[in-house]
Amino acid sequence: MTLEQTLASARVVALLSRMTLDEKLAQLVGFWVDQGDEVVAPMAGEMATSTRYEDATALGIGHLTRVYGTRPVDPVERARWLWAEQRRLQTETRLGIPAIVHEEVLTGVAAWKAATFPTPLAWGASFDPELVERMGGAIGRSLRELGVHQGLAPVLDVVRDPRWGRVDECISEDPYVVGTVGTAFVQGLQGEGVHATLKHFVGYSASQAGRNHAPVHTGPRELADVLLPPFEMAVRLGGVRSVMNSYAEIDGMPVAATREWLTGLLRDRWGFDGVVVSDYFAVAFLHSMHAVAADRAEAAALALAAGIDVELPSGDAYLEPLAAAVRDGRVPESLIDQAVMRVLAQKEELGLLDARFDEPPTSIDLDSAEHRDLARRLAEESIVLVSNDGVLPLAEPASIALIGPNADSAEALMGCYSFVNHVLAHHPGVEPGFALPTVREALAARYPDARIRFEEGCGIEVETSASVDDERIAASVEAAASAEVAIVVVGDRAGLFGRGTVGEGNDVESLELPGRQRDLVEAVAATGTPVVLVVLSGRPYALGWAVDGVGPEASGRVAAVVQSFFPGEEGAVALASILSGDAEPSGHLPVSLPRSAGAQPFSYLHPRLGGPTEITSADSTPVRPFGHGLGYTVFERTGLRLENAAMPTSAGFVATVRVKNTGRRAGTDLVQLYGHDEYASVTRPVAQLLGYLRVPLQPGEEAEVRFEVPASRLAFSDARLERVVEPGAIELWVGGSCAHRETTAVVELTGETHRMGDQPPELTRAAVVSRRGHG
Repeated sequence: MTLEQTLASARVVALLSRMTLDEKLAQLVGFWVDQGDEVVAPMAGEMATSTRYEDATALGIGHLTRVYGTRPVDPVERARWLWAEQRRLQTETRLGIPAIVHEEVLTGVAAWKAATFPTPLAWGASFDPELVERMGGAIGRSLRELGVHQGLAPVLDVVRDPRWGRVDECISEDPYVVGTVGTAFVQGLQGEGVHATLKHFVGYSASQAGRNHAPVHTGPRELADVLLPPFEMAVRLGGVRSVMNSYAEIDGMPVAATREWLTGLLRDRWGFDGVVVSDYFAVAFLHSMHAVAADRAEAAALALAAGIDVELPSGDAYLEPLAAAVRDGRVPESLIDQAVMRVLAQKEELGLLDARFDEPPTSIDLDSAEHRDLARRLAEESIVLVSNDGVLPLAEPASIALIGPNADSAEALMGCYSFVNHVLAHHPGVEPGFALPTVREALAARYPDARIRFEEGCGIEVETSASVDDERIAASVEAAASAEVAIVVVGDRAGLFGRGTVGEGNDVESLELPGRQRDLVEAVAATGTPVVLVVLSGRPYALGWAVDGVGPEASGRVAAVVQSFFPGEEGAVALASILSGDAEPSGHLPVSLPRSAGAQPFSYLHPRLGGPTEITSADSTPVRPFGHGLGYTVFERTGLRLENAAMPTSAGFVATVRVKNTGRRAGTDLVQLYGHDEYASVTRPVAQLLGYLRVPLQPGEEAEVRFEVPASRLAFSDARLERVVEPGAIELWVGGSCAHRETTAVVELTGETHRMGDQPPELTRAAVVSRRGHG
């Protein structure tokens, strides 16, 4: 008897014993009911199945793929269909096992009429795991109402290169932020009885030159200390129930065929006991893209042995090819049994083996007042005030020139995996099915008495005729010259595989704003009218010319720069609140604001020689560092002190710091505690975030914040790739970013090197312990 059979329930073991090989394989695949000509996954056109749905489900089916999320279908009508199909699987297949239904949920339920929340990079900018958990819970309740059991999120890839198109799906360049925020999403979603799926395990974001699916050349230490920790946190602290493999190959080894990652690390060391699903077509890609398998049967054998239990979106390799390989003795049926056991156990855990599908819902609200309130709050908290010479907040301007290709675009508010940009782009004329105000509409509502003149300025991408943009830029200059203030809204348009400027498959060689948007900003700035630059984007761009007036041929310095990473359906309202001062800016950069494409890949987590030094003429210093974010008030951080200046390597430490609002407005400070290991057996980052906490403060109010930092936050992989905490001095500081040392201290770790082994990760506990001086 296998370990899975030992741990599985008697019911699951009995069910497995009754199954034929073909019935087993049916449980290991999905079926994409509505797959058509729309390209919403890599190579989807080439991989389209010709199998009829009725034939594919005759023996049962493991998953139904994106029942709501492939084309615009009315939720109530589709729920009626789904309930009937589940009843059919129960009554017309021999074993009567219902299907797991999965959907994309990266920015909310990717379905028609469903709420669209800010993109994950905005989650990171909020630095608010509690609010992200609440959002995850709201998404989970919507999925449950729809009869969906599994959500394909969160993405826990750590940003390594902003040229990569999928940056907007990621949370941060810091693994601790990715892990804490991503785990909060998992807990919110799974708290509603829906299984989350971690993506993309592992290494996907470290691809060569930021190119999608390109080889990954990262070393084992970077994998262990940067790319893997978020996944470990979500598995061991968050209890996630599903993991999806990465498309990546790491040092020539495709993850989908590497048992070391999918079984050795994930299951044997971390104790994961859920289900591993393939990224779409990843099993077949072992043959067609990676060329490590001569055919799909060999690809299936490699993936199954590595630890992929379920092939998504459909059974390209795990059906006929795998069946043939089992029957001719190339693959032992015990491998099939192991995977089927896990799938049946998941279905039992989800309640599917006892589910009744009597009455489908007759009314479904996927964009309730709760959804919109959460979307607005998260959008507000994620907006980053990058620079401000005092023009913001706007009072009551009499005239506003509103300019830019994103100023009157609803699509510009949403990420690649939003239903609007992912699916409705293939269905022109179909409305989103929920309110989606643009920045133009939100500003008009906020400033009803102002004269607002709108000019598009230019396209997101270069027009076929340069004269078209020349005329629009000239009209924008005229509008700005006669206005009290100019608000220029630029950035990205999310899409897939060449449609748009950012998103899956939309990698770039330059980090300049797409098209002629920089020309537009510089022309408007040259009028002398104060310019507020609003960047709605899915990646950080090289904006030194606008922020500081520096860089080659810089001439476009503006009065204020506001960065908003695709803020979702309430994003325009949130932006209007921030610009007007109705809400206070409290977002912080979850990624460094890059100097140039030539400085990439860059991370603030670099050793000394990874930054500017006297031995290179190249400067990778970002325009603004990780953690930077301004507000409309001023915070003072003082008095960083330790409960004990010397602590054993196994004990961690406790630090407190005072933060005071010295300005005239209320605001929220992001209290950031950083550390640097002065000398270690391997090179260490010049800065590492150890803990963080959002602290709201009234004018004149002061709070004392306490950080309890466990030993695991100081651990790293030594020369033997063992997780250790070494003795020595750790520099500590608190400031407005990783580069801002406003108050400092040093903790001395004493004793022998502490070996962590496979000890689970721990979180830094941060809390306000006292307040004084209200008002």
